[in-house]
Amino acid sequence: MGKVTYSPGIEYVNGALAKPKKKDGHKCGDYLIGTHRTAETQNPECTRLYIRKQDAYERTTPVTAKEQAQREKFGAIAAAVTARRKDLSKIAADTEAFLAQRETGKKTMRAYLWSLEKQAYEDAHNG
Repeated sequence: MGKVTYSPGIEYVNGALAKPKKKDGHKCGDYLIGTHRTAETQNPECTRLYIRKQDAYERTTPVTAKEQAQREKFGAIAAAVTARRKDLSKIAADTEAFLAQRETGKKTMRAYLWSLEKQAYEDAHNG
């Protein structure tokens, strides 16, 4: 993966760096998007550049049953993690359990909660 190095004095960029131009009622060109991640993670490279083509992506094949099941699983786990992070009755216990396993297990609280909710989802749907 390539690295982005900025000139001295520029810490990072974030947002659309180049937008498509409007011409005769429609847009021409591509987006150049820069992102800067501020969350604490294991990856020290936290700036990325993306080019988003202006042409709309149109899928040529239908969504398979497997893809739909994966989407539903991801959505259910994401909703469960969000709810668990806001549940005051579980915050203290989750924090304590996370800190106990942090050195040998998941390095972030979100990853830890995802592992718990993924296991709960799989137990409920495969067991």
